[in-house]
This record gives sequence, structure tokens and C-alpha cells, in this order.
Amino acid sequence: MNSRWDDRTATPLLSSPLALRVYTSRLLGQEPTLVLHGGGNTSVKANVTTLLGDTEEILYVKGSGWDLEGIEADGFAPVRLSVAKRLATLPRLSDTDMVASLRAAMLNPNAPTPSVEALLHAIIPLRYVDHTHADAVVAISNTPDGMRRLKNLYGPRVLVVPYVMPGFLLAKTVYDMTRRIDWTALEGLILMHHGVFTFGKTAKASYTRMIRLVSRAETYLKRQGAFRVLAQSHDTKHRGPDDAQLIQLARLRQAVSRAAGAAMVACWDQSPEAERFSALPHVASIATRGPLTPDHVIRTKRIPVILGARVEQSVGRYASAYREYFQRHTHRGLTPLDPAPRWAVWRRAGSITFGRTLKDARIAADIARQTMRAIQWAETLGGWRPLPARDIFEVEYWELEQAKLKRTGPPPVLQGKVAVVTGAASGIGRACAELLCAQGAVVAALDIHPKIQRLAAASGILGLRCDVTQRAQVERAVRAIVRHFGGVDILVSNAGIFPPSETIAEMQPATWRRSLAANLHSHQLVLQTCIPYLTLGIEPAVVIIASKNVPAPGPGASAYSVAKAGATQLARVAALELAPVKIRVNIIHPDQVFDTGIWTPQVLAQRAQRYHVSVEEYKIRNLLRTTITSRDVAAMACAMVGPVFAKTTGAQVPVDGGNDRVI
Repeated sequence: MNSRWDDRTATPLLSSPLALRVYTSRLLGQEPTLVLHGGGNTSVKANVTTLLGDTEEILYVKGSGWDLEGIEADGFAPVRLSVAKRLATLPRLSDTDMVASLRAAMLNPNAPTPSVEALLHAIIPLRYVDHTHADAVVAISNTPDGMRRLKNLYGPRVLVVPYVMPGFLLAKTVYDMTRRIDWTALEGLILMHHGVFTFGKTAKASYTRMIRLVSRAETYLKRQGAFRVLAQSHDTKHRGPDDAQLIQLARLRQAVSRAAGAAMVACWDQSPEAERFSALPHVASIATRGPLTPDHVIRTKRIPVILGARVEQSVGRYASAYREYFQRHTHRGLTPLDPAPRWAVWRRAGSITFGRTLKDARIAADIARQTMRAIQWAETLGGWRPLPARDIFEVEYWELEQAKLKRTGPPPVLQGKVAVVTGAASGIGRACAELLCAQGAVVAALDIHPKIQRLAAASGILGLRCDVTQRAQVERAVRAIVRHFGGVDILVSNAGIFPPSETIAEMQPATWRRSLAANLHSHQLVLQTCIPYLTLGIEPAVVIIASKNVPAPGPGASAYSVAKAGATQLARVAALELAPVKIRVNIIHPDQVFDTGIWTPQVLAQRAQRYHVSVEEYKIRNLLRTTITSRDVAAMACAMVGPVFAKTTGAQVPVDGGNDRVI
């Protein structure tokens, strides 16, 4: 492992211990093999003058919820060091009381809650303390004789601590082990199955020691041939997923979501490394022994599900086994978590991770990749032997984690749902995509305009350039969506055009064909392509964006009105055909949505002139005398795909401010 320390960056920070602490924390956070997604913690001790003029020694320790990779000064909790040190000397202390006591001892009550390992940072008498979950070190500890290997590797300058539950118990154990130790004679602590602590009088000394200790473990693994095993071929050939695999993926996501009691996003890792791991002949044995470190159980559960030919049965068996695991280890007052897996091994096809949000699924994917790598390292050292299930359970059902469940409010109404929106580069489509995303859905936005990829990326949306009148492009886009998120639950079919005004007598054949292709055929094509995945979706729903011109057409718009009427009839038939598989199909008829691309100043002026009113008068030419926006239509679309319309299908709802011809 290479040091990222840069004297040119660090030197100007030497006068500020906290600024230097931020710098080296980020250096550690940039190494995924050291810390992942909130893992690890750092601290610095400094004297501070309070508002009353008193000088106090403060422990600035990483706060919960912050990630080392991007931590700021505000991410450190300022705790009175004297209080933290005294807490570590108590004979017993619940972790809940420990956290409450630490919060009461903070100089700034608005700072984040101190790390649960704050007491351990406090009792280490050096100024800077670094803690990581270094993969190489933890992998060695997860072997039959891991402690012996680590002691031989590091010698007397590193104290190897048997596994102890994080929190007060760990701090108390280290406090008792080190009462008579000369800390200046130590370079670090190795916590079995947990990670590494280093420390120093300076930030550079502590950071350099961390890099040196982890590098020593990596060199050891290399000499044992552990790294070489990852490069070995297992006769897997990377190829794109076929339709059968994508259907299987959607079926798996549906089963996991049902077991979880909520919609889940699925991330499929088809990397060569994941495929090689999934092809190992003994993968079902080694993958189900436990996690790399107990901290990971919060993200990945204790073990993955190993998929068989019938994924629903695999998930069902996993859920039953999880309930038995809970009953075997539970004690009074615990609230069981959902029994759904967060990680799956798909034989010869890689791994799949699940989360209530895309972020959660991706975090689980990162942890799964690290775990797969560490398992294979450990296998070359005599076998993968993580902690027993009881120890993992204690972290998964830690009192601090249980307390979080009670504080958690209701999730966004569409959390975990996968939504597809067509014509999403502007206007109604863009508003629908953004509002669906705001309500918790993961969204794929399709549009023929190349700007869709740029606009979508800025909103955290998957943008795909696609001409929805072309079957090959639609099929390719839907495959990409399922591959990316695991399925489809919501379709907002919005793409369309507004052709130039032509009477039937004047109608150009090209105008007619173009309108039918964009305003009718595209809806049929997208719907048909999505149906196999909607059938496997979570509370699936479709919204077709039609037009006021369906119930109340006007002259000069036959190409548009006929196509929109056809799309409406398509939706009505779809509501009849898809009801047996619980897919709801509803229709919105917007009118005069003036913040869309079709309403150019020229078009507005022409329409106002036709009705002998001003442009401003034309904009509120409805019964409620109000303007209609894309956001208004998007709000209705979100309502239709959500619980409000859960018992409604085949409905046609105007969003037009009231039109006497429609009413």
C-alpha cells in the first residue's frame, strides 16, 4: 500500500491539529481496502479555550454518519477528554448510556454523535489515533490460526487483542490489557476480526504506521500466494445478460422485496472477479460462513443467499433460516429485522446485492466485493473462518442499532421502486422523472435528445438516449434498466410530439405517419417491452400521458388527436388485459401545459390570436382560471403510481384547470 502523504499539502495545516486530522482522515478514506462507507474512525486530542476562558483538553473524534473519504471539520465530535477517559474505567456501562454520556460531555451539542469507539481513542495517550478495517489484516485474522500468524508477523511492537464486541466492552478490555504498557513502545493494535489502530504524536507518524502495518500484511499475503488466486481462471467468460437471465433477475428482486416487505433495488455485479468467485466449486460453503468483519452485517446480513434454479425457493429458504437464526440467538425485547437477504451469489453469473435505496445496494456491493476477495485470501492460509454466528448476531442486534429502528420515520412513498419515464429530457417527462426520484424511486429517463444523459446524471437519474419509435432501441434500453436496477415497477409513457397544425384536407402523409409513430406506436412499443418485467414488479403501475384533445379535440390537430385517442384506447385495453397480473394502467389528459417545449412564443401567439385573446388570457383559459405546469402533471402521475390510486385502474383524469367541453 502506497502512502498518499504530501508534505506540500500537509505543511500549511501543521498549526491546526483538526485541519491536519481532516487531511489524514481523507487519505485513509481514499483507500477502499482500509475503510468502506462510514467504516473506521480517527481522532485528535487538542487544548481548547472555552467561552468562559477555561482551557480544556478535547478529544475530536469522528462522528457517526460521516465517511472518512469526505469528512470535514464539522464531522468530528468535540468530547471532553477527561470524561471519556473516566468512562473507560467504569466496571460496566451499557452502550446506550455510553453514547448519552459522551453526548453530554460534548463541547458543541450540535455536533454529530461521537463514534462508539470514542473511549478507546480516549485511553490511547498519543495525540493522533487512526482506526481502519484493513482487509488484508482482517482476512488473516479470519483463519484458523489467525492470532498466531498476526503475532508472528508483527512481533511485540503490535498488541493483538482477541475479538471483543465494539463499544464500551472493547474499550474496557483494551484499558485493562494496557494498564502497565508503555504506549511509546507500541506501533499499533490489531483487533481480531475487526481492524487496526495506530497512533502517534503527529498525524504523519500515525498515518505512516497504518500504511506500514497494512503493507506488511499485504506482503505476507502475497508471499503466501493469496493474491495469485484472484487472477486464476475458473472458466468463466464475461458476456452480456440474455433475456432469460434478466427475467430471472427481476423474479429474484420480486422475491427479495416480498421477503423484506418493501421494494428493493438490485445491483448485479458481473465483473470477472465476481463471476470467478461465483464459479468456485465450494462457493456455497465458503460464502456462507460469515462476514469479513461484524460491522458489515448491518449492510449485508450475516451471509448471502446461494441461488438455485428456482430463485423464489432460494429466497424462501433463506428467509426461513434467518428467522431460525433470530430465534436461536434472540433475547427479550429485540425487534426482528426483515429476513430478506442483502447479497446473493448467482452461480457462474456473479453476485447481486439489494437495498431499500440504490445507495444501500451499492454499499452492499462494495462490501461483497471486498468479502469475496478476503475469503479467497484466507482460503490460501488454511481456510476462511470468520466469527461464529452468535458474535455476528450481537452486532446485528446491537442496542444502538435497535434504537435506530425506533427513531426511523416512514420512508419516502416510492422508495425502492424502479421507474421508467419516456420523453424525459424536458417538460412533463422531466418533471415526472424528478418528482419520482424525489419520492424515493430510482428512475431511468429515456429521450431521443442527447442531453438526456447530462440532465439525468445531474439529478442522480439513469439517462438513456433512445428513440422510442424504434423497437431495437427500446428493447436495448429496457434491458439496460433491468440490468441496472433489477426490474421495472413503474412506467410513465410520456414521449410524444405536437405536429404542425394541418386540416385533414391539407394533411401531409409524413405529418400523419410521424404523429402516429411518436404519439401512438411508441406507447405500444414501450409498454409491450416492459410488460414481462412489470409482471414481476412491486405493485406495478403504468401511466399513459394522453391529452385533452381526446375528449375535446379541436380543428387542425387530427394527426395529434387521433394518435392520442389511440394511446388512450391502448391504455384502456391494457387496463383490462393486465388487471389479472395486478398491473394498474391509468391515463392523464393534460391541457395547456405551457412550460413544455411545444409551447413556443410563436405557437402561443398563434393560439391566442385564434381565440381573439391575449397570450396571458389564453394561458388561463380554463374554468379555474389557473396555469397548468409540468409539475402539476407529474404530481398526478406520482399519485397514480402510488398508494392513493392502489385500487384504481383504467381511469382517465384531466389535469387542465377544468374544461367545459371535457366536463
